Amino acid sequence: MNQSKLPKEVLSAAWAIALGAIAPMLDSTMVNIAIDQLTKNFHTTLTIIQWAITGYVLALAIAVPIAGWLMNHFDGKKIFIAAVILFGFTSILAGISWNVASFIVFRLLQGFSAGIITPLMSTLLVKTAGPENIGRVMAIVSTPMIFGPILGPVLGGFIVQTASWRWIFFINVFIVLIAAPLMLRTLPSFIPFNRESKLDIFGILDLSVMSAALIYGITKAADHATFNNSESLIWTGVGLLLLVTYIFYDHYRGHQTVLPLTIFSHRSFRASSIGLFLANIAIMGPMLILPLFFQNFRHFSAMEAAIALIPQGFGMLVTRPLIGKLIDQLGAKYVVLVSLIISLIGTIPLVFITNQTGMVWIALILFIRGTSFGGINLPLTSDAYTRLADEELPDAGVGINIIENLGSSFGSAMIATVVAAVLQGAQPTIAHELSAYHAGFLVSVIVLVLIFLPSLFLTNKTNDPQS
Repeated sequence: MNQSKLPKEVLSAAWAIALGAIAPMLDSTMVNIAIDQLTKNFHTTLTIIQWAITGYVLALAIAVPIAGWLMNHFDGKKIFIAAVILFGFTSILAGISWNVASFIVFRLLQGFSAGIITPLMSTLLVKTAGPENIGRVMAIVSTPMIFGPILGPVLGGFIVQTASWRWIFFINVFIVLIAAPLMLRTLPSFIPFNRESKLDIFGILDLSVMSAALIYGITKAADHATFNNSESLIWTGVGLLLLVTYIFYDHYRGHQTVLPLTIFSHRSFRASSIGLFLANIAIMGPMLILPLFFQNFRHFSAMEAAIALIPQGFGMLVTRPLIGKLIDQLGAKYVVLVSLIISLIGTIPLVFITNQTGMVWIALILFIRGTSFGGINLPLTSDAYTRLADEELPDAGVGINIIENLGSSFGSAMIATVVAAVLQGAQPTIAHELSAYHAGFLVSVIVLVLIFLPSLFLTNKTNDPQS
């Protein structure tokens, strides 16, 4: 197999797209640090401010199916640049918010523009890279995904302490001012993927509301510390009903829809979808309770907890380039299988950590855990696009983003619910609180083991270079 260097134009386009995606990735993690200051500044409650966080996620979920239609009918370069500029403009609006209502509205607009950016990012990269370079190019474009969790909380904490929460949003403008001209200069134009496809209004509405209803219902489970509450049951019920409706609708329309379900007939896409749903539970779930562990048992501030997580992010960063090359050389199957073993080595010890465990050991465990993340998510994402026709790429982008959004929401809610369930009704001793966190980490271990099954159906280039 040819492992030559990436063509210069492909490399330039990849970095331009990555830069365009950095602002939404940083923004979503920085805002969490500013919640306390926002609550005081707007003289409101935590419950109301949470709508700015939840609303952003819901608006993002609603926009994803619309992004698929836009890619089919317009030049992807223009749509991507317009979405990045819109994100910068809505960041200014969020930064100048005069009350909590205006802030929530502007956050919804931000989330919507981020929901256009996310699926376009992956789809345009796959189209730019070609099948022979997809692993290495995905390794580049996923860099913002790493910098978000690593730098977002630290940068957010620094901005909140030294300036004002408003600068969390204004900083996005500087990123966009650099990214937009670079993308104009380096990105190629993209012929619309499927101009013949008609505007599927019902399909877009169904998938958008389905995603939002499921994510909202799942989020409420985390708030109530149980899935057995009226809000979760009603909204997840609505979401599941819309899912069933879409399955029948897609069949009735002969798969001429915004997301034709025939895409799941591809073995690698089907396996990758299941793997990515589970991976987002196993990886994103513990992201919720790790900072809380440091704050509750080490008495760290929010910023100190963010700094304590840097070894995990550093682990993600150092293995990225190698993983990209291995995907292109070996295929996704063995990269994921080996990475799952490494991830278990870095996750099982979390089930046994205590308030006495040394920070050096914790940092080492988190580093090992971080090195495996790229080896799980990157090959699963890359393999989802393997052997798809060009006109199927937007469908894949929409499908994968919906699945990842649902997986990460479900993972956070499920692990938060497990921790709360163990704590419920017991004496609040350190030992019992630790056992609750151990139970949450154990969920992650179990889900990581489950990923081995879909991984067996991924591409293996050592047997069949064309597979």
